[in-house]
Amino acid sequence: MRSIAPGFLLREHSTFTSSCCFSSENEQANHAEQSRAAYSTKSFNTRRTQQRTEDSTDQSHPCSKIMNIFANEATQERAENARLSSFVGALALGDLVKSTLGPKGMNKILHSTTTGDITVTNDGATILKSVPLDNAAAKILVNISKVQDDEVGDGTTSCCVLAAELLREAEKLVTTNRIHPQTVIEGYRIASKVALDVLDQNARNNSSNAEAFRKDLVNIARTTLSSKVLAADKDYFANLAVDAVLRLKGSTDLDHIQIIKKPGGQLTDSYLDEGFILDKKICTSGNKSLKNAKILIANTSMDTDKVKVFGARIRVGGTAALADLERAEKEKMKAKVAKIQAHGINCFVNRQLVYNYPESLFAEAGIMCIEHADFEGVERLALVTGGEITSTFDQPEMVKLGHCDLIEEVMVGEDVLIKFSGVAAGEACTVVIRGATAQMIDEAERSLHDALAVISQTVKEPRVTYGGGCVEMFMANAVDDEAKVTKGKKAIAVESFAHALRQLPTILADNAGFDSSDLVAQLRAAHYAGQTDMGLDMQEGKIASMEDLGVYESYKLKRQVVLSASEAAEMILRVDDILRSTPRKRDGH
Repeated sequence: MRSIAPGFLLREHSTFTSSCCFSSENEQANHAEQSRAAYSTKSFNTRRTQQRTEDSTDQSHPCSKIMNIFANEATQERAENARLSSFVGALALGDLVKSTLGPKGMNKILHSTTTGDITVTNDGATILKSVPLDNAAAKILVNISKVQDDEVGDGTTSCCVLAAELLREAEKLVTTNRIHPQTVIEGYRIASKVALDVLDQNARNNSSNAEAFRKDLVNIARTTLSSKVLAADKDYFANLAVDAVLRLKGSTDLDHIQIIKKPGGQLTDSYLDEGFILDKKICTSGNKSLKNAKILIANTSMDTDKVKVFGARIRVGGTAALADLERAEKEKMKAKVAKIQAHGINCFVNRQLVYNYPESLFAEAGIMCIEHADFEGVERLALVTGGEITSTFDQPEMVKLGHCDLIEEVMVGEDVLIKFSGVAAGEACTVVIRGATAQMIDEAERSLHDALAVISQTVKEPRVTYGGGCVEMFMANAVDDEAKVTKGKKAIAVESFAHALRQLPTILADNAGFDSSDLVAQLRAAHYAGQTDMGLDMQEGKIASMEDLGVYESYKLKRQVVLSASEAAEMILRVDDILRSTPRKRDGH
């Protein structure tokens, strides 16, 4: 570029002077000399440009070989462009969900243009699963959030926001301070280890005291529900969730807890039933109540017209032949029902429809019949009653039956459902959720599921920490202290990690409409003064003791948030190339 610019300037100068009148021969001579210089420079630049063009098109050139390894429509982003693209995608996703964080977080409306379904939620996992993305780094954050949801059940928004804030700080270090990404990663690793160590020191365990531990579980459930649609009734649902989880007796298998949604009434009409409720009706021909039930759970066809099932056509010579055909089909069904009776059961639950003739046969044999049960309900029923789903009945001794003390019909709102009491899995229970609208009930189910998941994980890992931004500030201050003794440029990255941690209480205050700068400064000063239980009181807009307010969070949740966010930031920081494959072409018709 430096060789082109002088020629351009000389050429412009010569054009200008050629249009003027020269007062002396010396000036004319100077002009001629400048013109020759400009022409010479122009010729040199032209030759140089041609040479570059030939080099770029020369197939023997090593760079051309590198570029030609990709297909025609494959694309590549390299070095700074790839890193910038990753930063932009991750920050955009973090900014999308951070307004939902905390007890004063806002909701999002997810509207499907294909089905027309509308979902109103502030659940981070639901939002991230529903938003279509085209950025690779943003998809990485979504995957990390899914891991958080699978491991703990809550904290997906915190995980995504913290990862985005770490990348925001890393972007400043890489682009402004010119610090190498590997140096930033080393600093983040040091800071992450310090943060997890002080988190471990700050956690407490009350599992040896049943009353205190239950109080901790209720407080954790209240904290989880504070940012949900159930916030107004968080005390009621927190106790409901704790009662349901404690019935599991230490198990984390939430499949034993059935959740049924029935529109009508209000949220506080929801209740916990100590039994398994199936959203179906008992067949009309049989009894409506049964004690000491022996249950065969099946997924089999109970249709007498096999010809219709297989789609065949049969031509008969008269009505007598048709009657013989129907009689043969009935005999087959009668034999099938006899095989089912041979299992010694008094209740038959089928995934498929049970037609009138086999239903009448079951009624004659005194067997309660339940038909067309949904697949998820059948799976859960087999789990809680100790049975298994079968499709063949030739070997009764090989089939495991389910058992319960009582089967009866119950009314939930205006609907009739079937309740299984005294099931083999004594910890099984059902939560019936009521509400005004379908959207509210769906969001209540998601909120309650998060609370159940966090509580079940806390029962397994009983340590708890303070919420309200308290533990984030505690970790940030410890990381700051570590930065003071860290040598080299890594110290700057350690400080940036602490700044990213402080963004979580800052966002909590911003979402509540408070002065985040003032509150976070007060909180930081309080922690340095030794008041390590201080956090943000989102109701009063001030700092307060989380011990007094009963704001607790699961230790495992907080630990997983820091681990997942730091790993996601490190993974994205390591990226220096983004390769996009050639789009798949449709086959011609």
